[in-house]
Amino acid sequence: MARFEVTALDADRELIRTFARRLAENDPDAREIRSLIRDKVAPKAPKKGGVYEALRRWPIADLNLERPSVEPRKIDL
Repeated sequence: MARFEVTALDADRELIRTFARRLAENDPDAREIRSLIRDKVAPKAPKKGGVYEALRRWPIADLNLERPSVEPRKIDL
């Protein structure tokens, strides 16, 4: 167990205290509450490979950029 200090609205004092006491019980209900609150409040971690996936979905990703091989020109200097 650890003690925390938070800054919040005075009107939320009892809500936060009740919430903290409920989580401290660490029973299955507390774990469910923790999971629900985490999903609502905590930012989602960026998924690895997100840029690559976005580029793969881009319509230009199917564009064929291969060029035919051409013999070099002779230049008279």
